[in-house]
Amino acid sequence: MHDQDAMREALWEAENAGEDVPVGAVLVKDGTIIARAHNERESGPEGIFAHAEMLCMQRAAARLKTERLQGCTLYVTLEPCPMCAGAMMLSGLDACVFGAYDARQGCCGSVYDLPEDDRFYHRVQVSGGLLHDESAALLRRFFENKRGKGMI
Repeated sequence: MHDQDAMREALWEAENAGEDVPVGAVLVKDGTIIARAHNERESGPEGIFAHAEMLCMQRAAARLKTERLQGCTLYVTLEPCPMCAGAMMLSGLDACVFGAYDARQGCCGSVYDLPEDDRFYHRVQVSGGLLHDESAALLRRFFENKRGKGMI
């Protein structure tokens, strides 16, 4: 599976996030998607912990029957936050490819670059900006719609 194909699958997940911020993720191992998720912060019992990346990594770990995600790449439509970047590192994930940069709380190069901090034991290879325009447009439309309804 090519990077763009995987990111398009993550975008499809984001588009199906309902009332949640449209962020989608897929996790690929050996060229096959083994887990997928979108944000469920508003709809799931986990609340603030139900980020697309966290759910996707949890589902992958369950499917693989291990918490170690070695040999896996996470594709996500928005740059991971500190919580998700930390989980990526602790899981032993090989790589993360993301779409839109997050200048407010992105921790894979924007605000901070947690996965590349050599003070930690495991580093995750990160690449940002894949299908950036599509990812950013989806988020922009969501927030414009919320503002139009006076919700933020």
